[in-house]
Amino acid sequence: MLFTELINSLITDTTQSLPRFGVELCLSATIVLFLLMRLTGLDRLIPACLTATIGALVATFLAYKQFDALHDLNAVPSVKIFTGLLVHDLFSVYFRGFLALFLLLTVALTSLTGIPDEDDSPDFYSLLFGATIGMMLMASANNLLMLFIGIEMTSVPSYAMVGFLKGRKPSSEAALKYVVYGAGAAGVMLYGISLLAGVLGTTDMSMLAARMTEAAAGGSGGLNDPELRTASLGIMLIMVGLAFKLSLVPFHFWCPDAFEGASAEVAGFLSVASKAGAFGLLVRFCLSLSGAPGTESLMTSFGVGLGFIACITTTFGNLAAYTQTNLKRLLAYSTIAHAGYMVMAVAAMLVMANGPQAASMQVDINRSIEGLLYYLVVYLFMNLGAFAIIAIARNYTFSEELDSFRGLISQSPTLCIGMLICMFSLVGMPPFGGFVGKLFIFASAFRAGQIHWFMYVVVAFGALNTVFSLVYYIRVLRTMFMEARPADARPVPVRLASWESAFVVTLAVFVLLLGILPHMMSQTANDAAQSLAIFR
Repeated sequence: MLFTELINSLITDTTQSLPRFGVELCLSATIVLFLLMRLTGLDRLIPACLTATIGALVATFLAYKQFDALHDLNAVPSVKIFTGLLVHDLFSVYFRGFLALFLLLTVALTSLTGIPDEDDSPDFYSLLFGATIGMMLMASANNLLMLFIGIEMTSVPSYAMVGFLKGRKPSSEAALKYVVYGAGAAGVMLYGISLLAGVLGTTDMSMLAARMTEAAAGGSGGLNDPELRTASLGIMLIMVGLAFKLSLVPFHFWCPDAFEGASAEVAGFLSVASKAGAFGLLVRFCLSLSGAPGTESLMTSFGVGLGFIACITTTFGNLAAYTQTNLKRLLAYSTIAHAGYMVMAVAAMLVMANGPQAASMQVDINRSIEGLLYYLVVYLFMNLGAFAIIAIARNYTFSEELDSFRGLISQSPTLCIGMLICMFSLVGMPPFGGFVGKLFIFASAFRAGQIHWFMYVVVAFGALNTVFSLVYYIRVLRTMFMEARPADARPVPVRLASWESAFVVTLAVFVLLLGILPHMMSQTANDAAQSLAIFR
């Protein structure tokens, strides 16, 4: 191809790709606006939170329009953009909308709680928007290089946000630990990418299954084949990087310290948004390796391995939360446990997609992805609600310890009832959204048990851990509702007719609605799951 033809081809491809990249471009333009406001001093006249709210609101609207356009049955279900580096489909747009909405809610929370302050707001929101763009790239990645770039674009701003509270030793220490662990995980993942790309001869994720078939040709399709053994090592090393982002055991070390050292607002953002982007990428990566003739047993083993990690992660997260007295640290271990629950859906998907009846189980494979997507939406509202209540109460008590919440029902019933709804949903009790989300995931794992018996064990561990988690969630509610408020405790006078109460009530209402009316989101999640058929 001539140089001029190559340039013309790139220009044409870019021109066609940019309209489908509108959400990320909107967030990027907002970041540039923050920097210009900082340089010109406009941030002293126009609050940065207002600019951030408008940028996030426009991005959410654009994501909705993209989803509505792709939802048309006559539309092309999946399009590769930017020379195949990214893929544009309902699945990626679903995550764009999810992340844009969560960004909007996070900006609203920071506006209510006053973190960051006016001087640092443009810098903080630039980091927040930059991390969100990285998460959107993760969910739409179609190339191993974009996989790495998306994770790093998410991680680097996250390191800075964890240490954003200047002058606080725990915050700086948590950020340093996060950077060290993140650098190690990035190095391991990059080595895995080089191994996998070197063996298979491509970084295009849509071609990985076909190349795995070629590598397995003439062999046993297992670890006895040198090429598959090397490719499997590369896959495992890439999984290490994804497990770090998801805080799966044994790559969870950073999570409790980072959450405790960061502000509650940042911890809430990391607990949901980074998990969402990583799960979107994990699903794409696993599906890109599934269905390759000759490697079914190998990929089924990977699915069972993910199920085993899910069992260990949920058990460790729930047991470690028992002894915590700091609410952010307690919710950090809760986040670890819930990541384990959601990995169960990915494990079930991987087992069914590589089983002997994969062709007849497409509906069940879709339902496992649907369960994950539904659970993420519920998790957004219930986990952000819990962190928001901690942040609001902290502004009055200057403490995030459990003892500072004693007898809070006598002063702020709205916060306490909101926490009750969020905690019961995190446990998975009906009629809250967490119950429906867990039901979807456990049903998928149970269905996968027909392919491999170990998935029944995964379901059993999930059910037992749901019971285990009830203990420490109830302990928080008992402290707030049943214990007396100490005489020397700082008051938390959050009135019912206040913006803080309105924010908490809004999140709690959505948690209830997702439990009572699951169809309001389940069909959307199912449509997004079906758009991934191109990878199968």
